[in-house]
Amino acid sequence: MKTLVPLRQARNVVLIAVMGLPLAVATHIVLADTPRTAVEYKEHPSEMLEAYRHVEAASVSDAMEQLLHEKHYMSHRMEAIFPTKFAGVALTVKLIKQENQDPDALGGMLQAIDSGGPGAVYVMQVEDGVDIAGMGGLMGTAMSARGFAGAVVDGGVRDVAQLKRIGFPVYSTGAVPSTSVGHYRFAGVNVPVDCGSVQVNANDIVVADQDGVVVVPREHAAEVLIRAQQLDYSEHAMYPFIEKAHSIVDAVKQFGRI
Repeated sequence: MKTLVPLRQARNVVLIAVMGLPLAVATHIVLADTPRTAVEYKEHPSEMLEAYRHVEAASVSDAMEQLLHEKHYMSHRMEAIFPTKFAGVALTVKLIKQENQDPDALGGMLQAIDSGGPGAVYVMQVEDGVDIAGMGGLMGTAMSARGFAGAVVDGGVRDVAQLKRIGFPVYSTGAVPSTSVGHYRFAGVNVPVDCGSVQVNANDIVVADQDGVVVVPREHAAEVLIRAQQLDYSEHAMYPFIEKAHSIVDAVKQFGRI
């Protein structure tokens, strides 16, 4: 009995088969029924975002170095509270350090969460905030309920047990029990922020997995995605080649990358 494969998926399977991958591996890494050109991805942003969820952060980082000659990966200081993989659109928030007794000092931060929805990634800069929790269980629960993909906080995080319980992924500089209330003031939503030593703008694409966090400028997202997919394809093709040939030297000669 023959298996019918959608045209776009078939094109991808042929590409991978040429590189030596068995069909079982090919179908694991192929993105079925998604646009394959930069123009198509730009015309279908939801499909582009879905495709980003299937590429590796390392491939995205390599793609940007190759195409843009720039580094857009966050510092190793940014660590996940549990192993995760997600991609989404940046919703940025900035907090500035300022002692205050203003009950509304952080109101804009909460409103920013309620303005976000499915696929958003909460990206926060907490000024000098390595020992300050920029978010905790209440904020994470609200983000999860609204369908956020995850959060990346250049600052601390608390209520980690609750965040793990609901399965909401967060990258931060570490867990701390402190609070920003009375010590910080909201300074803007969807403004440029410095997070993990990378500038992040609203609507940039954020890709995260166990290797770390990468930020893709929105204007280059389609081209970077296509290059990252190509890098993923070649790397995944190299694994079975190395296992069969018992040689990484031969694999690099064959595929031209490491």
